[in-house]
Order: sequence, then C-alpha cells, then structure tokens
Amino acid sequence: MNAAVLSALAGYWRRNPLQLVTLLAGLALATALWSGVQAINAEARISYDAAASTLGEGRYAQITSANGAPIAQQSYVALRRAGWLVSPVIEGRVGGVRVVGLEPLTAPGGIGPVAPAEGADLGAFLSGAGQVFGRAETLAALPGIAPEGVLAPDVAPNTLLADIGVAQALLNRPGEIDRLIVLPNQPMTRPSLAEVAPDLMQVAPRGGGDVARLTDSFHLNLTAFGLLSFAVGLFIVHGAIGLAFEQRRPMMRSMRALGVPLRRLIALMAAELALLALVAGLIGVVLGYVIAAFLLPDVAATLRGLYGADISGQLSLRPAWWLSGLAIALGGTAVAASGAFWSLARMPLLAGAQPRAMAMARQGGWMALASVALLATAAALSVWGQGLLAGFIMLAALLIGGALALPPLLGLLLKLAEVPARRPVAEWFWADTRQQVPGLSLALMALLLAMAANVGVSTMVSSFRLTFTGFLDQRLASELYVRAEDRAQADAIARVAASRADALLPILTVEREVASMPAEIYGARDHATYRENWQFLSALPQAWDRLAEGDGALINEQMFRRAQLALGDSISIAPGREVTVLGIYGDYGNPIGQVIVTEDLFRALYPDVEARNFGLRTEAENVPALRAALTEEAGISEAAMIDQASIKAMSLAIFERTFTVTTALNVLTLAVAGFAILMSLLTLAAIRVPQLAPVWALGLTRRNLALLDLVRAVVLAALTALLALPLGLLLAWALLAVVNVEAFGWRLPMYVFPLDYLRLTLLALFAAALAALWPAWRLWRTPPAQLLGVFRNER
Repeated sequence: MNAAVLSALAGYWRRNPLQLVTLLAGLALATALWSGVQAINAEARISYDAAASTLGEGRYAQITSANGAPIAQQSYVALRRAGWLVSPVIEGRVGGVRVVGLEPLTAPGGIGPVAPAEGADLGAFLSGAGQVFGRAETLAALPGIAPEGVLAPDVAPNTLLADIGVAQALLNRPGEIDRLIVLPNQPMTRPSLAEVAPDLMQVAPRGGGDVARLTDSFHLNLTAFGLLSFAVGLFIVHGAIGLAFEQRRPMMRSMRALGVPLRRLIALMAAELALLALVAGLIGVVLGYVIAAFLLPDVAATLRGLYGADISGQLSLRPAWWLSGLAIALGGTAVAASGAFWSLARMPLLAGAQPRAMAMARQGGWMALASVALLATAAALSVWGQGLLAGFIMLAALLIGGALALPPLLGLLLKLAEVPARRPVAEWFWADTRQQVPGLSLALMALLLAMAANVGVSTMVSSFRLTFTGFLDQRLASELYVRAEDRAQADAIARVAASRADALLPILTVEREVASMPAEIYGARDHATYRENWQFLSALPQAWDRLAEGDGALINEQMFRRAQLALGDSISIAPGREVTVLGIYGDYGNPIGQVIVTEDLFRALYPDVEARNFGLRTEAENVPALRAALTEEAGISEAAMIDQASIKAMSLAIFERTFTVTTALNVLTLAVAGFAILMSLLTLAAIRVPQLAPVWALGLTRRNLALLDLVRAVVLAALTALLALPLGLLLAWALLAVVNVEAFGWRLPMYVFPLDYLRLTLLALFAAALAALWPAWRLWRTPPAQLLGVFRNER
C-alpha cells in the first residue's frame, strides 16, 4: 500500500513540474540566505574563540598600571619575588599585524602556543632570535622579521605569538609590559598588591571575550536579516504546498475511499515533504556557502574597522552552520505545511476540490484580526519593551502584522477602484483583479516584506550616513594628524608646530573602567576647536567653561545610556577622583564608553601618560608645507602623518563596507519576492483558464487578455508598494530608535529620502512586470482549442 500511495503522490509532481521547481527553488533560496549568514557568524565566532583562548581573555584577573603607563619589568620581578603568581603580556602592532608577547613558563595552562607539558621546543621559542607562531597568511604578511616563523592554525587571525623578550624587540619596547595575568590559585601568605606595587591595580575577569561581547549585536542584526530573508522565501514554499494540497484533494479523496488510513496518508505526505526539504536544503547550503564566501571579506573589514576584531577571511565548511541550514529547511517546511495538514486531518471523506481563491478568501477575516493583534503588540513593545530581544520581537510583530494586513487592504482598495468603472471591460478587470488577490496574496506579502525591508534599511543607512558625515566634520576638525614614535619626536613636533601651525592639540588617552563599563578617558586642551565644532546632545549651562576649570567631564551617548547616567551625576575616573557629568555627545561607531576631561586634570591624574598623537590646526593650503617641515625638522615619516581628508575618506570607506552585507541581503530578498510573484502567476495560470474562456468567447482577444494580465500584475505591485512605504518607514524608526539604541548605545536622527523610495518603487514595478511577462506571453499563445475545451468540461 505504501508504495502505491507514494507512486500516486510522486505522479502529481511529474504532472506539475513547475510547482515542484517552485517548492524546491523557494526553499533553497530561503535556506541559502539563512545558511550564508550563519556561515559568516560561525567563522567570526571561531576567530573570537581563538583570540580569547590564546590570551585567556575573560578567564583570568589582570593587573594593569593605575596611571595608564606601561608596567616596568622590575614591578613584575618584584611581584614574583613577593609570591604573586602572575605572567606578563605585551601587545602591539607591526605592519598592521597584532604581536603578542607571552612568558610560557609562567603562563596558565592553555595560554600561548607552547607549553612545557606538551613537549614543545621551548629552547627554540626562548633562545636566540626566537620564534613567532601564527597562521600562514599572518606569517606571510611579515616575511622580513628575524624570528623564525612557525605555522599555528589555532592562533587568532592576524595575530603573532612570541616569547615576551622577542615581542619587546619586535615592538621596540625593551623592559615594558602591558599587563599581568593573575593565576587563579595564589599563595595565602602573599602581601597585598598595594604593598608591593602601589602604582598597579587588579581588574576582575569579565567572564567572556571582550571582542565577542562587543560584536554580539552586530551578529544578532545579521541573524535577524537572515531570518527575514528566510521568512520571505517561506511564503513561496507555503504557497506551493497549499496549492498542491488543494489540487490533490480529489486524489486524496479517492485514496481515502480506497481504504488508505488517514494517519498513513498524512505520514507518507510528511515523508514526501521531508525528502523534498532535504534536497532543497542541500542546494540551499551550497548556495549559502557561495553567498558567505562573497560577503565574508566585507564582514571582516567591518568588524576590523568598527571593533578592531580580526577574523579569518577564509570560509570553512563547519557542521554547525550547514546542519542549522538543513534543520531550518525541515522546520520551515513543517511550518509552511502545518495548515495544509490540519485541513487534511479535518477533511470529510467525500470532500472534493475547492477553488483556491474561495478557500483563501475565507481566511481574510482571521488575517485581519491577527494583523490588528500583532500591530497592537508591536505598538505596546515600542512603548514598554526593554532590551534587544524585545526590539526584535517588536520588529517581527510589525512586519508579520503588516503582511497579514495586506490582502484585506488590497481588497478594499480594489473595491474602491471598481466604483467609478463604467465600461464592461473595466468592471471585469477590477472584479477579476480582486478575485486574484487571495491566490497571489502570499507572493504579494513577500514583495511587501522585501520592499519594507529595503525602505527601512536604506532609510537607516542613509540617515546614518548623513549623521556620520556631520559627525566626522565635528570630530576631525584639525587639518593634520601626526603620530610620534617617542618623547623626542613628540618634543620635535611641538617645536615645529610652535612656529608653523596655528595650534597644537595633543591627544591624551588611557583605557579604564568607568561606571562599571570599559571606557577611554581623553584629555582635551581648552581650545576654540572643540567649542566651535562639537555639538552636545544635551548639556548643563556653561559646560565648556566648567570643563576648562576641571569641574566635570563629558561622556558619550553609549555611556550615558548603558550606565543610565544623567546630567549632574558623578562618575569615578581615577581612584579617589569623581567628576560631574557636564554634557553628552554623539559618538557614532564607537562600541565602548568615552570620557573627556580637560588636559590639566588628565595630566594630574595620569602623569606618566605621554601624548604621542597630535592634531595640528592650520590653513588648508599650508598643510603640504607643514608636512614637509615635520619630515625635515622632526624626522616624521609620511606614514605617521595623515590629513583630515584622508581620515574622512578612510572612515567613510569603512562605513560603506559596514552596510554592504545588509544591502546585499536586501537585494537578494527583493529578488526572492520577484521569483515568488513569477511562480504564483505561473501556477495559477492553469486555474484561470475557466475564468478567462468566457471573456474570450465574448470577444476579448487573447492579446488583450495577456495585456490586461500584465497590467494587473503592475497594479497589484504598485498598490503593494504604496502600502510598503509606511511599513518601511515604521521599520526604519524601530531600527533607529529602538534596535540601534539597544544594540550599539546610540540613537540616530531619522531622515526621509523620497527619490530613493521612488527608485525602489520603479524597481518593484519592473520586477513585477518582468515576472508577469512570461505568464502573459503563455496566455497570449494559448491555443483556442484549449479555451473552447472549457465549454466541453475538458479542463
């Protein structure tokens, strides 16, 4: 019996290959977009884990200098002699490659590339020129260094590990240490840290990698867009499965009448769909690999530019993401088929086929009620919701609610359009278009979601671009920025600036924990550059004057929101020193907190921190002469100088690559929606023949019928675009005002871009016309005998 039932089920797909292609292609495309995003996320997280495991990041307490200066090697020796079990670490960059120096004999287990217990060649690692461990591409980036390069695939991307002495030599920092790793089991009799090294401070472990925590929001956004793309593709699958069930009702009735039990029929149909889902899932995983390989370089550049996170630029076929691709293909198919199986389970034994439009039209009332409930949920979450998860639930409720509202709203608009129609053909056109809405509703929902996502994301990106450009003009006010290698060069820069520049603005910075979050503290010189260019989001009266007097500090929006601070609150910026929050400023693109105090206060708190970076103010036409003077008189290389225009161009390039991934996903989602329209029109073409034959018999030519079908597709796409615009603008507001604030800590102003929306609408109309072109051509070429066959009951 099972073989006979399966043969009958397979026969349907043989007779309707287009529907089989629709089902497989829709599910494969949806799985591809999801799998591609998951492959990128998996590769990034593997790199984060490699970096964290290499340095024990987040697992061990650390000791750093209280004043931000490097730790002297003598302090490390004093701590070891006093009984402290600590291990030194130094970090820096050589030619853009991160160099990390460790001490393998004192480092805790699992830290670094070699360990005594593993039988590694410690002699080669510690003696002579030493060794550096890294990936092949990292070693190739520094071919001229003295230490021997050793291939180590488990080391984090763009990172070299070496003995601390070798690293100090490579970084030209003899006798310096950046931090000390504190081993977990310390002697009970050791003296306190304040007794041995009063200028050092201990920082508790954070319980996870810093980079991984910072990038969580970025990857969550990627996952959300991948899930949205999968949902759009799932509309195609739902439509294909639903149509197949409707058209197979007579066959299922016959099999039931012949004695096939209902449970067995449902089980065999579920097995059939599971097999199709596995085939489509495998195709989708392969396509996802291609998409991920194409997008991974841009993601890597984004993470490096925004977060300083180095991830591998090579994609690996990891079980985690391709298994998730197959799982979501099976799960999505189960969700798409659940309604059809429920209907089959309740179908009376002698129930026959029902017109699909009528069957779907009965769902209109439920769709309208569900839409109202979901939109109300989204509105409630926008007011009372807290956290990033609530933000994404709000987005889901908004988009699904908007999609479910589409068929009832289209029906209402088409009914209104039918009122002024007086000619018979016009009346038939509007009435027939309204009748086609249920059959095309899933494809039109996919188009609505794709267009809304495009409007929302393009509005967010364009608003961010405008704000970010203004932010760069505010923050990069100096005409030239210079970096000194040592104190002597810094003094030479000051001498040149005294005679050839209008102002010298030192950039003093130290990393500290402020308000229980990692932050950078900056010391700013009291100068008109800051007063004239910086704009506050909010501030106390006379904020700049009070800052100059050392009476407070400025904080960025990220710290203001995440630490739940307010103007006038006090924050601790050094042991025993609290200052008042005087103002809050926008700091777009920075994932951590930031505090600005006056230069005098900073030097008093951190006297050992030296300014190695400077901003020089001068007229734009004097910049070339100033660069030449710095090279000749101060020995500054061209690589250590960068002008304002170059920094802005580099920052904007990083910005554009940041949104390459979301733009690509939007384009792919719109393409999937166009494919959904094409497949829906093709699968419904055969069903429409009985509806079109009487109109043709009354004198409307096949050419005119095809033209009206083409116009119908464009009209429905235009109405969908009209409804997608407000939904997209609501999506943009939610992204800017809710999700962006929760994910990154800053809120962006929202701008509207009518020309962009017009271009998107024209693109959607073109896609709909292109999708309808083939079905219309097939209708035009339909043989008259096929139309006449309707009147002979031959369908």
